Amino acid sequence: MQKKVILISTCLLLGLHQGTLAQSKKKKDKQTNSVSAPAAKKPEEKKGPKPYNKVIDSTAVTQKGLIDIHKMDNKYLFEIPADLLGTEIMTITRFSKTPAGGGIFGGEEVNKQVIQFEKGINNTILLRSITYVIMSSAEDKPLAQAVNNSSANPIIASYDILAIKKNDKEKTEASYVIDMTPTFEADIQTFSLDPVKKQTLSIQAFQKDRSFIQKISSYPINTEIRTVKTFSTVPNLISLSPAPRIGANLPAALDSGVLTVELNTSMIALPKKPMRKRTFDARVGYFANQYGLFEEDSQKSDKEIFAVRWRLEPKSKEDAEKQKRGELIEPEKPIVYYIDPATPEKWKKHIKQGIDDWQVAFEHAGWKNAIRGEYWPENDPTMSLEDARFSVLRYFAAEIQNAYGPNVHDPRTGEILESHIGWYHNIMSLLRNWYLIQTAAVDPAARKKQFDDELMGQLIRFVSSHEVGHTLGLRHNMGASSATPVEKLRDAAYQEKFGHTSSIMDYARFNYVAQPEDGVTSLFPRIGDYDKWAIKWGYSYFPEAKDEKEEKAILNEMTKEAYKDRRLWFGTETSPYDPRYQTEDIGDNAMKASAYGIKNLKRILPNLLEWSKEKGESYAELDQLYDALTGQFRRYMGHVTKNVGGVYDTPTTYDMGGNQFEIVPKEIQKEAVSFLNAQLFSTPKWLMDPNILSKISPENGVEAIKAMQNSTLTSLLSGDRMVRLLEASSAGKNYYSVDELLADLKNGIFSELKTNAAIDIYRRNMQKLYVSKVCALLAPGTTTVRNIPVGVTYGFNSKTVNLNETDLPSIARGQLISLKAALKAAALKTTDRMTKLHLQDLAVRIEKALDPK
Repeated sequence: MQKKVILISTCLLLGLHQGTLAQSKKKKDKQTNSVSAPAAKKPEEKKGPKPYNKVIDSTAVTQKGLIDIHKMDNKYLFEIPADLLGTEIMTITRFSKTPAGGGIFGGEEVNKQVIQFEKGINNTILLRSITYVIMSSAEDKPLAQAVNNSSANPIIASYDILAIKKNDKEKTEASYVIDMTPTFEADIQTFSLDPVKKQTLSIQAFQKDRSFIQKISSYPINTEIRTVKTFSTVPNLISLSPAPRIGANLPAALDSGVLTVELNTSMIALPKKPMRKRTFDARVGYFANQYGLFEEDSQKSDKEIFAVRWRLEPKSKEDAEKQKRGELIEPEKPIVYYIDPATPEKWKKHIKQGIDDWQVAFEHAGWKNAIRGEYWPENDPTMSLEDARFSVLRYFAAEIQNAYGPNVHDPRTGEILESHIGWYHNIMSLLRNWYLIQTAAVDPAARKKQFDDELMGQLIRFVSSHEVGHTLGLRHNMGASSATPVEKLRDAAYQEKFGHTSSIMDYARFNYVAQPEDGVTSLFPRIGDYDKWAIKWGYSYFPEAKDEKEEKAILNEMTKEAYKDRRLWFGTETSPYDPRYQTEDIGDNAMKASAYGIKNLKRILPNLLEWSKEKGESYAELDQLYDALTGQFRRYMGHVTKNVGGVYDTPTTYDMGGNQFEIVPKEIQKEAVSFLNAQLFSTPKWLMDPNILSKISPENGVEAIKAMQNSTLTSLLSGDRMVRLLEASSAGKNYYSVDELLADLKNGIFSELKTNAAIDIYRRNMQKLYVSKVCALLAPGTTTVRNIPVGVTYGFNSKTVNLNETDLPSIARGQLISLKAALKAAALKTTDRMTKLHLQDLAVRIEKALDPK
């Protein structure tokens, strides 16, 4: 059809052209003696900038601010001050409104980038995107030129200068007027969604005709741009799954083939006087930024790694002196978090309490009133929730059971500029499940389907404090709870004074160890000793230090002193091998703590039906709580398993002495395997309460138990764990070995072989799993082993190990030969038919594995 239209159009043009020629020929024949007067030339428009008042006339609606904005008709003219050229500007783009159902929400961050305006050639202004990868502090040295030559920043836009405003005496240029309307009407990545987000949302193409600038506002230190952008989507890639995953379920896009989002971009100038960087220390858990550093006097390329934190400074030198004498002073600019007005009214005060709870930690750093929560002022047109000047806890109407605490910081120094905490409404469901399953044995208030407002309010307060901690720069301290002896978790007086973990930044949730007879009522995490120390490290002010190096020396002495107290240690959230650093665990011994936890689960399980009932409702609530309880049991198994092949990783420095890495003692590893044999591999039949299973599942729990056992056994015999055990046992018999592990497992899993007892279906399944996995170790292939490099922020080094070329196949073969003989002997003795068939089958499986031919 398209080709046909083109052909017709061409014929019409040809016909018109021929007719015109014929008429022209006739006219020429008649007027051979006439002479045509030459056409008058139009005066050429003068190129380049026009007078300022010719561009910005009386029709302009002007807003003064970081960048003066002049709205004229449908154009937004930006007046860039001359002194803003070369200034680094942080842009933060957030969703203001989103389509429902896609796992994205108004208030969430979309993109952030540093940009810079600069003068170009031929009366243009260039806009560059700035990326910090390598730096040099010696700007006047030759090496700095080498760094500059390797750091070209991309030009993302170029603008003709429409007018130049001169200073009063018109000797110097004061500002430049450019038209940025096309930039914000278009889909420029810096101010829009990046390719990854577009892919997750199945975005195909930008629809310019349905995209526009909604409004632009300018303030003294920032400029805010609100835009509406529409994109076509690929409907066949959009899932109908009800689960709220990003891009997985966008009904509006499915209905129309397009999606529309509203975005707000904040442009805020980075501080003219950069904050002093605080050198990162792996012994204290702060988020960090880094870049490559090339210095004239250095004999190698270095990395400069520095902590991410807010800028707190005294109001005056007098205040600084007071603080030095030990007096608390107020900072020049306190940290303020506003609470989204969309937050349900009854929860606002609890969220504010969670923010204000951090004041006690800042007092340890010498500050009073350094942090506070505020309610969002109503009907204030000068304030916007997306404005980068304000830190806000944003409340999302979502089924997601989560909350998160990000921050936006100056990439040059780590100075936090603002934060938008994300809070999903359905986190209350998660909190209810956690608290009920972990504490209902000791807290009567937890024994109901819907908690009282006061209890839920306290749970919200705890999460608020945790997320605010992240926005202060603090990482998870998964090692904090391991500083508390297990028996102290049952000590009511100790718990009242210290709590069950020394850090609210731990994933230590609630005290699941305390028994009903202990009288423990303090079950919540709170701002602890580690949190106070970490804030002291990050926010103490050192006017006596003339530079970062001197400040680092002062902090090092503080940290060495702090590390004499085990409660002040930091335990990274990323360790693959330290059993002290785990999520959801408490206490210094996972076997003892988990045994107490299981005692409480056995008390809670029979009551789930009563605590979840509601007339006219299905058993869906019971199903959810049972799933939460079995999930808690699986966590206990994971906590214990990590001790096997474990390595303690304690950050240390040359001047502290001692080793950073220590192998978990053999007796602890054997205790872990004994626990697994007793609590999981010996069937936990108590989990299969028929009164509950008959209401939520057509199955009796056989496969569910096998799945739990399979998961733990797979982890226990994983390749990386085998490598660590092989490495450790090479140092001598004092260390746990793969051979000992397999022997201990065999003795527990096949205990019936010694007693000649009948083997039920659960144990038969368990034994088949074990034989299958050990047979697989005859040809184990390769595995990836990860380790955390010493002294870094986060991330792993990894290496591939060929397990076929280790002792692992030899050990597995020896264990299987021994097991085969025991199986054959037991099969001759048993009188139970299924037991006999099972034992004979396993012996044949082992024979085939040992000799496939």
